[in-house]
Amino acid sequence: MKDTEIVKSEAIIVGIAERGSDVPECERSLDELERLLDTAGGSVYARVIQVKDSFDPRTCIGSGKVKEISELCADNCIELVIFDFELTPAQIRNLENDIGGEVRVIDRSMLILDIFALHATSGEGKLQVELAQLRYSAPRLMGHGTELSRLGGGIGTRGPGETKLESDRRHMKEKIVTLERRLAEMEHNRAVMRAQRDRSGLPKIALVGYTNAGKSTLLNALTGAGVLSEDKLFATLDPTTRKLTLPCGENVLLTDTVGFIRKLPHHLVKAFKSTLDEVVYADILLIVSDITDPEVAEHIEVTKNVIEELGASDKPVIYVYNKCDMLEEPITDVDGDSNVILSGVTGEGIDRLLNLIEETIHKFKKKYMLLIPYSNQSVLSSLYDNYTVGNVDYVDEGISVEVILDERGRGMYSAYITSKKV
Repeated sequence: MKDTEIVKSEAIIVGIAERGSDVPECERSLDELERLLDTAGGSVYARVIQVKDSFDPRTCIGSGKVKEISELCADNCIELVIFDFELTPAQIRNLENDIGGEVRVIDRSMLILDIFALHATSGEGKLQVELAQLRYSAPRLMGHGTELSRLGGGIGTRGPGETKLESDRRHMKEKIVTLERRLAEMEHNRAVMRAQRDRSGLPKIALVGYTNAGKSTLLNALTGAGVLSEDKLFATLDPTTRKLTLPCGENVLLTDTVGFIRKLPHHLVKAFKSTLDEVVYADILLIVSDITDPEVAEHIEVTKNVIEELGASDKPVIYVYNKCDMLEEPITDVDGDSNVILSGVTGEGIDRLLNLIEETIHKFKKKYMLLIPYSNQSVLSSLYDNYTVGNVDYVDEGISVEVILDERGRGMYSAYITSKKV
């Protein structure tokens, strides 16, 4: 993928509220769209909300609103209009033709893909973005003919780049097949790495939650990972895994993941499946949310819905309410034993979180007695590295070890288990 110059763009954002529905909800969704645009390097010139009984199949909004947008664009040199819902290729073409001028029309999904292209750093992340853009954006840009020559560098055009989008459909299909093959190889490598982590016996914990909830800041606070943490949506795209030592001395693996967002298109979840699989294969999920956000309950619900879509809703969950240092009035407690209020910046509440992680891990563990032959003493070293070891006795038959094991550990060391203490 080519690097493209970030072009600061003013845009008109457009939402639709069906008559009789919650118009403030439409406003809140546009607030988030405005933040997405800011993350992409643009700013909002004006908002347009259409209240109507149903979507117009041709342009979604009515002809009067199209004319209003056209006049706003012409009078103020606006060249970008962003719709807060998915548009079909035909609707994009109709809107651009009706608005006229050099105006480019994109939808919420295209804007999110643009941000992903801006923030992808790993080879896999860049390939995932490019594949998702080719699958989603290219059909919406086909049919523009020579008009594509005016694209390049603006919001909604990052990623594959101008030359790829001007290629014919056959070339695009070939490119998609090539990217899918390369990503399949990377996914295989990721699976091998995941299997190696499984063999280590370390519990895996995934940080999940709404975008900009402070997951990366929390990862840094817990592990000193030094990953990028910005007050931007989707600042983290590629997963980062670090080892965390709990107060009891036990080690776990902590992974930061891409943030979720309302109206997250299904095709994006599919495109980033190998990345989001870190959630599926985790033993415990930390659902991180911004306690200062008035929509914190809705953000948690969005996160839970995506987790369910990934097939990971059966995992033990700890709810982490982050950014308590930004509250005007402190909140010391929230309902539920698996909840913790903390600050990834100041460290307040971190000790309680670590204790909750320990408690959650130990709920699924039991004490076992193992007898390890002297010829396999490396097994004892592995136990010390990954589990809590109690009494160790050297007897005639071998090394007798008292150790707390989880389900994975029971499978790994089943050949040496002689008895169990509940």
